[in-house]
Amino acid sequence: MDFDVITGSATIARTRGAPDTPALAEGRFSPLEWSVVALSRGDPVSSLRSPGRVAIAMGNVFGMRQTPRLACPRLEALRRIAVLSWQRGFAVPGHEVTAFTTAGFTLDQYEVLVASISRTRAASSRRTRR
Repeated sequence: MDFDVITGSATIARTRGAPDTPALAEGRFSPLEWSVVALSRGDPVSSLRSPGRVAIAMGNVFGMRQTPRLACPRLEALRRIAVLSWQRGFAVPGHEVTAFTTAGFTLDQYEVLVASISRTRAASSRRTRR
């Protein structure tokens, strides 16, 4: 398969001699999107809030890290839902799920994301109990 560059919000894959087909079926993510999910594991829920003036000033004075927002709005929506899912499982505010789907993702992808995160969390807790 040859993967073309991302055009708009859809990635297109071409199988030689076959018509254009979506690269990823419903409920699947690209490797880049999975890396955003993995990197969001360490982000606290507080990283989703915009820093206030005092926080910005303290960051400038003491060199503290600013919030890890992504430049791409689509990937930022994915990061936000992933952070909440890492911290809260399926207990995600409805407006965040709406923002996730508005960014071009599907509810199938949301279910795959939370199921994957839940399995990883369960496996991690089993390892720490040993």
